[in-house]
Amino acid sequence: MPVPPSRAPLRLPHVVCSLLLLVLLAGCGAGGLAGTDLGGTDSSGASLGGTDSSGASLSGTDPGGASLSGTDPGGASTERAPVNGVPGPPGAPASAAGAPSGDASAPPSVPEPSPLPTEIPGLGPKTRAAIPATARQAFVVTGEGPDSNRSTAVLYTLDGPAGPGWRPALGPWPAHNALNGWTGEHWEGDLRSPVGVFTLTAAGGRLDPPDTALLPYDLSPDFAVTGEGFHGEPLEGSFDYVIAIDYNRVPGASPLDHTRPLGEERGGGIWVHVDHGGPTQGCVSVTEDRMKELLGTLDPAMEPVIVMGDAEWLGR
Repeated sequence: MPVPPSRAPLRLPHVVCSLLLLVLLAGCGAGGLAGTDLGGTDSSGASLGGTDSSGASLSGTDPGGASLSGTDPGGASTERAPVNGVPGPPGAPASAAGAPSGDASAPPSVPEPSPLPTEIPGLGPKTRAAIPATARQAFVVTGEGPDSNRSTAVLYTLDGPAGPGWRPALGPWPAHNALNGWTGEHWEGDLRSPVGVFTLTAAGGRLDPPDTALLPYDLSPDFAVTGEGFHGEPLEGSFDYVIAIDYNRVPGASPLDHTRPLGEERGGGIWVHVDHGGPTQGCVSVTEDRMKELLGTLDPAMEPVIVMGDAEWLGR
């Protein structure tokens, strides 16, 4: 009887399997996996070149940090640029390489605020509000106290809306006011100067005005005066130059005009005039040379005013 063939599976020797495995591994190392072509590097660390499995072309970098560049499968060029000596990420634009980046968290610069306009010193908000908005000259007479006949006078000029504000133009000058000081309600014969803000619209005197005088000027011998003041000083020459203060009078009229809109009992004839060395009956006085300087500076186009009163009242 013939012997039946064996049904046991054929087995290759272990040595043959090991040889096949080594051949496969050697092939991967020589040709790359999945068709990848890798560039080599020399012993000096020169750049690598080759193509990855997706078909992208790569170039390497030398040990000094030179940039890597290549082309992706879509044909777009990529570049790895160094920033401060360190290669940037793939795809970083070359124009940004080495450029210092700004501080994005820094707040935007804010321009310095314009300084506030300079105000006239010593005047409180109520007094400042009483000065007409169109006035650009203010003759400020500040009394030493409500019952004092001594004061200080300064002419301020406003430089305009774009300027720094009020600035002193003349003075400070010593001045006299009424014998008994100041009052908020002037009456005839009280020997007090009225406090307030009044326009200055006319001038006059016994002598010719200064060449630079601009206010309407009434030259008249009727400004002559005689007699003595409260301290026995002579009054002669006190009205050689006067500037009418528009208290209880018609603005623009001659200082000699006797019209009293508030009534005769409320007094009038309040002027700035030449000082005679003592207190007045209600006027303000400065020396003759300063009167001439004031007359030559006041300009009706600047709508001048006088701001007068004791320091406490002006500071309201």
